[in-house]
Amino acid sequence: MNKPLSASDLSAYWMPYTANRNFKASPRMLVSAEGMYYRDDAGNAILDGTAGLWCVPLGHAQPKIVSAVQKAVATLDYAPSFQLGHPMAFELAERLKQYTGGRYSQVFYTGSGSEAVDTALKIALAYHRSRGDATRTRLIGRERGYHGVGFGGMSVGGIGGNRKTFNSALLQGVDHLPHTHNLEKNAFTKGEPEYGTHLADELERLVTLHDASNIAAVIVEPVAGSTGVLIPPKGYLQRLRDICTKHGILLIFDEVITGFGRLGTPFASDYFGVDPDIFTTAKGLTNGVVPMGAVFVKPHIHDAFMNGPDGIELFHGYTYSGHPLACAAGLASLDIFEQDGILEHANSVADYWQEAAHSLRGLPHVIDIRTIGMIVGIELASIPGKVGARAYDAFRRAFNDGILIRVTGDIIALSPPLVIEKKHIDELFGKLAAILKTLD
Repeated sequence: MNKPLSASDLSAYWMPYTANRNFKASPRMLVSAEGMYYRDDAGNAILDGTAGLWCVPLGHAQPKIVSAVQKAVATLDYAPSFQLGHPMAFELAERLKQYTGGRYSQVFYTGSGSEAVDTALKIALAYHRSRGDATRTRLIGRERGYHGVGFGGMSVGGIGGNRKTFNSALLQGVDHLPHTHNLEKNAFTKGEPEYGTHLADELERLVTLHDASNIAAVIVEPVAGSTGVLIPPKGYLQRLRDICTKHGILLIFDEVITGFGRLGTPFASDYFGVDPDIFTTAKGLTNGVVPMGAVFVKPHIHDAFMNGPDGIELFHGYTYSGHPLACAAGLASLDIFEQDGILEHANSVADYWQEAAHSLRGLPHVIDIRTIGMIVGIELASIPGKVGARAYDAFRRAFNDGILIRVTGDIIALSPPLVIEKKHIDELFGKLAAILKTLD
């Protein structure tokens, strides 16, 4: 058991996306993790119902990843990536290419999902410019979309709280498609809802308004995670793909959350059968062990840059692009996905997982449950004038009862490590049901 930190010990760290004063008055401290469980500073086991922050699909302290990173740090702790390389960066890129079935030919490394999104947007703009379509500068995101905290990602994102403080510095020339969430039509849906496919046609309206010659790219999450598990209606993503293809607009999927098995497939594009031109990843890429993101591109995107004059083709990159330790973690993670049959296991428990979630229907305040793959969104009725208070109360109680959940507004989002067993599912939803029955 670790010695609790005093109030003065907590003051220097300005915590992200946290009510700092609230937290520091009653800290929730994690001190170790293994498999499906965290352990807090009082020695209590906390079942991880969220894979950390959607980023630990293979469970915590996975021995093969730990060993790979330990070996890497003792061999090559850091290598610059500007005009230099190291073997693992190229090996991982080739492995990732194969993981897409060869559909995507190149990978550009970043340090996070936010960096991956900004990189994808810059590649899209530079792609059109390299082809002589320099007027294609307009970007289109979607309401209730989350694309990280870079200025580019916030600009195409559609969360008011992320945008209001920095409104004056957001990119100009950005439009947003409507979100697809409709409680009246689609509540308590398993998988893709029936209603809302037509909302993709709003892209045609924006093309008419601006002309296709001015639009560079559309970016969406295949499944929106941070705004509460918003699942695309049947045929919606294919309709976006068709409209983008028709008008020469690039389609970008933000797969920072859905990549690496979250839907029981390597990527969401595999699940939905819709290929974007570019997609972003992070989180599960290294099992959360070392920060890393990556942008995948179709061959025609990369080739457009390689047909120009000699020299640097894309003036963009990061100090930690292709970091050796991240590459080691990524390679070990891919080995585990393939050798341990992680996707097969996830698919084998997916129905049990979704049925357990929908068993909460009818409990107090539950107004919707939506499920797809190994993701659950449970929407609670808001307390008048206190949006988010009810779900936050559930979060605090859940931690005290030994389960970790994630809340956004009054939506509980669950996305466990993919190594979860039925006994863990029973524990998670059993405890959550008890909490929901006692919420004010």
